Amino acid sequence: MTFRYTTDKYEQFEKRDSNFVPLTPLSFLPRTALMFANKPSVIYGSRRYVWSQTYERCKRLASALVKAGLKKHDTVAVMAANTPELVECHFGVPMAGGVLNTINVRLDASTVAYILNHGEARFLLTDTGFSKTIKQALAEIGRDDIIVIDIIDDEAKPEGECLGQTDYEAFIAGGDPEFQWEMPKDEWDPIALNYTSGTSGKPKGVVYHHRGSYLMSMGTVTDWDLPRHPSYLYTVPMFHCNGWGHAWTMTALAGTIICIRAITADAIYDLIDKHQITHFGGAPIVLGMIVNADDSIRKPLPHTVQVMTAGAPPPAAILEAVEALGFNVTQVYGLTETYGHTIMCSWNNDWNSYDFATKADLKARQGAAMVHTDSLRIVSLETGEDVPADGQTMGEIWIRGNTIMKGYLKDKDATDDTLSKGWLRSGDLGVMHAGGYMEVKDRLKDIIISGGENISSVEIESVLHRHPAVALAAVVAKKDEKWGEVPCAFIELKEGASATEDEIIAFAREHLAGFKRPKHVIFGTLPKTATGKIQKFELRSN
Repeated sequence: MTFRYTTDKYEQFEKRDSNFVPLTPLSFLPRTALMFANKPSVIYGSRRYVWSQTYERCKRLASALVKAGLKKHDTVAVMAANTPELVECHFGVPMAGGVLNTINVRLDASTVAYILNHGEARFLLTDTGFSKTIKQALAEIGRDDIIVIDIIDDEAKPEGECLGQTDYEAFIAGGDPEFQWEMPKDEWDPIALNYTSGTSGKPKGVVYHHRGSYLMSMGTVTDWDLPRHPSYLYTVPMFHCNGWGHAWTMTALAGTIICIRAITADAIYDLIDKHQITHFGGAPIVLGMIVNADDSIRKPLPHTVQVMTAGAPPPAAILEAVEALGFNVTQVYGLTETYGHTIMCSWNNDWNSYDFATKADLKARQGAAMVHTDSLRIVSLETGEDVPADGQTMGEIWIRGNTIMKGYLKDKDATDDTLSKGWLRSGDLGVMHAGGYMEVKDRLKDIIISGGENISSVEIESVLHRHPAVALAAVVAKKDEKWGEVPCAFIELKEGASATEDEIIAFAREHLAGFKRPKHVIFGTLPKTATGKIQKFELRSN
């Protein structure tokens, strides 16, 4: 007998409500509130909530927004510090069908006005501590159709004034604690709108979807090896890539979120001690704070504290020093366009026998694709092919996966350019090591071309950070008649330390090839963004 195959035997199956549910991080909250109702959820100063209370407050927020006129996909902008209100917005806004737009609190009024207009904000929740900027922004846009709600922080009591029709607590008090909210019908629906830093031209609005945010949370759980009920210190600004999605991740694990408004070494050590913090995240500048803290500030750690760092390649010297204090650092890499971390330097136990310095060099690599990331490439700018895995040949970092943005709001050309050829083109330069881990070397715009040689500013910075007097170092290109460009180092010294230009250059001479040594050294406080990145565009203008 001969069988004839005329149709695909699997075509009979259909997607049904019973077997195909859109992925969304909103699903974490009711489950956690049911299973761990009385577990602590969010702590900020004297304010303490358990998961059943947080869920109720999020439902009240969602209900109040709908009552106030929010429609599907309306933008809800938030200008706030890391306080419980911002945690609740990560659920309450999308539960109401809205799109959460968290705004960088250090932006100037004109840029905030641009974001409010470009994102077509219908609601604005704003901490009174930022009222001066918000007042100017609202006056600049000249719109009276934005519903403004004040967040009053009775813990920190920042200076400022109320600008809105009501305050946050009064607003959610009018919401229904039994509000029957709905999951998104489509996991591709937008959940958040995040604006890039805008260091060149206007900031671009990066749109996230529910599916990506769900998978980011799950990928973080697995790749960071997170336990049930972690105690998480929220040092990552929640306006930055939605705080790398950790509000959602910690909810999935019924963790405890410890909010912190002013990030200082003193506050970090105090909260670790008080709340037995197990995990936190932050830019390398946060690690620098910890390393350079006075002995009177430091407290013995109750256990090894797990730290995730991202935002800029941390120098190996900083990683080595912070781990000597009892912190275990895992480096990740990502962009606003990738929901935050998408590449991770997962530790390999085969490396345990290496000496401390070698381990620090390994940890200074950004790593390989996380579980929620499909793949990673380092692509030659000249040939368009993958660079050899020699740890030296630089190329652009390309990524693809489920945590890549939907695109840039109202900017199809920029979307098409960034997401061309089936990959997200990062604009960052990196190398691929023999073991398959990549290492960031520079931004394309930051690479220094001196006498035809490509010089990584990150490599020079890593060396300079080993100088005992250096707290922070940044290297940019300076025009030079002979070489075209030469490295120029900007140095922020540790408190009480001193160094001269000749001393810094002599130190670099011991560790770098001649053409890579900085030819100029300038001392002073380095300009930084709210997320701790050094603003090199300002240094280049000097």
